[in-house]
Amino acid sequence: MPVVSMKDTIRQAAIDLFYRKGYFAASISEIAAASGIRKASLYHHYESKEALLFAILKETMDDLMAHLESCLEGIGDIEARMRAAVRGHVQFHLRRQKENFIANSELRGLNAAHYREIVRRRDAYERVFQEIIGAGRRQGVFAPGDDKILSYAILTLCTAGASWFKPDGRLTVDEIAEIYENFIISGLKRAERETEPGADVPASAARA
Repeated sequence: MPVVSMKDTIRQAAIDLFYRKGYFAASISEIAAASGIRKASLYHHYESKEALLFAILKETMDDLMAHLESCLEGIGDIEARMRAAVRGHVQFHLRRQKENFIANSELRGLNAAHYREIVRRRDAYERVFQEIIGAGRRQGVFAPGDDKILSYAILTLCTAGASWFKPDGRLTVDEIAEIYENFIISGLKRAERETEPGADVPASAARA
């Protein structure tokens, strides 16, 4: 079995407490107790509760970007890239539910410099989705729209699962990811019936 460092033990204790109680309600004393160490010992690993929060959010964002890059590797077809991106995003957020819930609810706990650093990473992640959407529009695969706003809509929708997912629920992570994937692609793609010859039109339009 892999050896778990004290730093990792503290980090996991903080994740559990931040998820259950919220960042501001959880105290350093509680994190130390849950880690099996004294409060003073915790400061040998993290200089403050804020530094601990930043470490959690930074690692989560870095892992999220690495996961996205892995999902997209070797995929050239634009629709397949969007499907892989959405599927990977949902899977990551459901499988690492606590960290992602914290990342989306506790940004206000960071100092200004750390906040800017996390936002910089988040913006880079969002740009990947914006680039896929833009390429899909230019190729005529996706309907016209604003790349940035569409990326916000997609990511907000797909991220929300971290707030309601139940690991012992009715559907698996992969089943939920597939539902999101099909829903997003359906929304992005051009309405086929609008462009196909012979598509049905209202009688009033036919008489015009």
